[in-house]
Amino acid sequence: MKKIFKNMLPYWKSIILIVVVLVIQAYCDLALPTYTADIIDVGIQNKGIEHILPQEMTSEEYENAQLFMTKEEKTLWASSYEATQHKTYECSVTDKDTLDELDSEFAIPLILNYQMSQMEEDQFKEMLATQNGQDVSGYEQMSLEQIGQMLGTELSVSEKEVEQDDGSTQTVNCVDVRPIFEAMEASGQMDESAVLSMRDSMEDMVETMGDSMLTSTGAAYAAACDEDAGLDLAKIQTAYLWKKGLQMAGLAAVMMAAAIFVSYLASKVGAGVGRSLRGRLYEKVMHFSNAEMGHFSTASLITRSTNDVQQIQMVTAVFLRMLAYAPIIGIGGIIKVVQTKAGMGWLIVVAVIVIFAFVMILMGAAMPKFKKMQEKVDDVNLVSREILTGLSVIRAFRREDKEEERFDGVNRELTKTMLFTNRVMTLMMPGMMMIMYALTVAIVWVAAKKIDLGVMQVGSMTAFITYAMLIVMAFLMLTAMSVMLPRAGVAADRIDEVLNMDISIKEAEEPKHVEKTAGVLKFSHVDFTYPGSKEAAIMDIDFTANPGQTTAIIGSTGCGKSTIVNLIPRLYDVTEGSITLDGTDIRELSMKDLRQQIGFVPQKGVLFSGTIASNLRLGNKDASDADVRQAAQIAQAEDFIEEKSEKYDAPIAQGGTNVSGGQKQRLAIARAIAKHPKIFVFDDSFSALDLKTDAKLRKALSNTVQDSTVIIVAQRISTILHADQILVLDEGQIVGKGTHEELMKTCTVYQEIAKSQMSAKELGLTDGEEAEDHE
Repeated sequence: MKKIFKNMLPYWKSIILIVVVLVIQAYCDLALPTYTADIIDVGIQNKGIEHILPQEMTSEEYENAQLFMTKEEKTLWASSYEATQHKTYECSVTDKDTLDELDSEFAIPLILNYQMSQMEEDQFKEMLATQNGQDVSGYEQMSLEQIGQMLGTELSVSEKEVEQDDGSTQTVNCVDVRPIFEAMEASGQMDESAVLSMRDSMEDMVETMGDSMLTSTGAAYAAACDEDAGLDLAKIQTAYLWKKGLQMAGLAAVMMAAAIFVSYLASKVGAGVGRSLRGRLYEKVMHFSNAEMGHFSTASLITRSTNDVQQIQMVTAVFLRMLAYAPIIGIGGIIKVVQTKAGMGWLIVVAVIVIFAFVMILMGAAMPKFKKMQEKVDDVNLVSREILTGLSVIRAFRREDKEEERFDGVNRELTKTMLFTNRVMTLMMPGMMMIMYALTVAIVWVAAKKIDLGVMQVGSMTAFITYAMLIVMAFLMLTAMSVMLPRAGVAADRIDEVLNMDISIKEAEEPKHVEKTAGVLKFSHVDFTYPGSKEAAIMDIDFTANPGQTTAIIGSTGCGKSTIVNLIPRLYDVTEGSITLDGTDIRELSMKDLRQQIGFVPQKGVLFSGTIASNLRLGNKDASDADVRQAAQIAQAEDFIEEKSEKYDAPIAQGGTNVSGGQKQRLAIARAIAKHPKIFVFDDSFSALDLKTDAKLRKALSNTVQDSTVIIVAQRISTILHADQILVLDEGQIVGKGTHEELMKTCTVYQEIAKSQMSAKELGLTDGEEAEDHE
């Protein structure tokens, strides 16, 4: 994770902006369940009535509402309503916060008043029996009309539907007992202390029935008052639902805009991280010497530069979109759950613990396989590359079946590893779904009892379920990332291995720059040992290559010829001794300047996708068409180039696979000539040419490079016959130095090589010398 975060640091401004937008999105997301609860509880159950205080009420009800109020409350009540022309009273308070305060202030007297206005018949008879100190059985046989006659008051009787314990409904008679209390108050039988006593009893009852029932009862009272005053309750309800619906639509639109913007920024940051990593990898690999290239296989470097970088890029984008959102929505959901005061937070805690344990078990099983998966990808890449590169050899030796088996082997290993991890991680989604649905069932089970007791409303339960799902979904996002993060972590480690690789060929701290050089190249007692090897590849190499001269190096296979020429452009650095250019150690020179002076033609010609002209201009982008044509003429490549319809614009496939080996080698030589270097290095570059072409090329080259230093590694004596200086190598040491004629007299190794390739006549030997040699 630390390494992934490190790659994001350059984009900290975008990340801060993403977090800000995610907070906005989370705010909208967390607000929606509240609106849903309001629609259910207020819009549907309470018919759109938001406050306990009625919007408008009849003058009679306005007076009745003050029956159970204190003097201070009556004063506040009078200041909250204004009389209208229709003999009604309209609430003059419009501020929502003030209305909420008034709801709390008047909740007890108004609900008490409402309950007294529709007291069930049985409760009414129990109240009379209690007040008169009599047994309730004496009233059970009396009708309400008879009781009214007994009290000398005409009772107002109504009917209402009451839900039974089994879910059925029953019609019961209700009595408006407020006239009785008014009469008692008028006669002095009920003073303020009696009112306060009744209110205390009401408060105890409210605590028993819960806030939910309190709100519903108050809203029912407000709805009854509004309807009696002539307000259209259907219109109020519809207006409320439209208002809440439009607010939800607005929040959803903001959420959508925020999600799109975050996705755009996250993708941009992810792409930027990928681009940066690829650039750093490319730059690092470009500075690798052959030692570092040997440490990492080409197939592994390709995988690290493509697949591994892609893993980091994808995880970065998803991380900023999902993982950054998860804690915000999770913490916000927890805060909202606490605010609901539903007392069911323990359910979410249990669910989170179960989720955490479940994920840890899955990750414990899958984690070790993620690193192996990337290694298996390396293996598939390696085998695929070898097969495709060596396809002609495979066909020539009829190895198709064996190579198919080889590829099938590594492919199956990768498949087995991926199947294991995928099967393990596939269990995550159904497992999480099971936990989520089990949590939902548990919430409904617990909330149903609370709703039955009147301490919770249906909308609150719905909101709680939504918040619980948001919290669980936050953890689900984290677990989804846990699938990708380990693999990305492995990829980050593999990329860091390359980026942190210590480069053996380093630029001097204060490199010397050269614009022009004479080209005097001197090896002074040079030793070199390959990294990891105990024996030196070359020892005590000492010679000078001067401008205008050709220095040839010859010897048996594996004697160190290519090693010597690889030291000149600093593909490796010497172990002992020094190599100087015009008297300056090449390790003190800028590598760019050093290599600018060298035209290097490797043993195996390498061409790049493009055209013939683009390949010839590889070392000198400013080369004119005339320079390109001249280089091709010298390299004896003009004939086959002119035969092509596109001439110098003819396409070259990757690796030069659409030209022959000899053509590829001649183009590689022409590329070095077009550079106009001061030092030419030909590492066995003429071996792919026939003798006639070889001779013509060397003759044309000698006329062109008269002021340059030429170093030729060769296997054929005919190639170096006219060299000014020939170095003969044997087992990493110079065993002969001189011209062809001198070496034929003084160097046995050279004589053996020469006589194995050329006749005595070609070598200028007499019959006697040849016979002596055969003896």
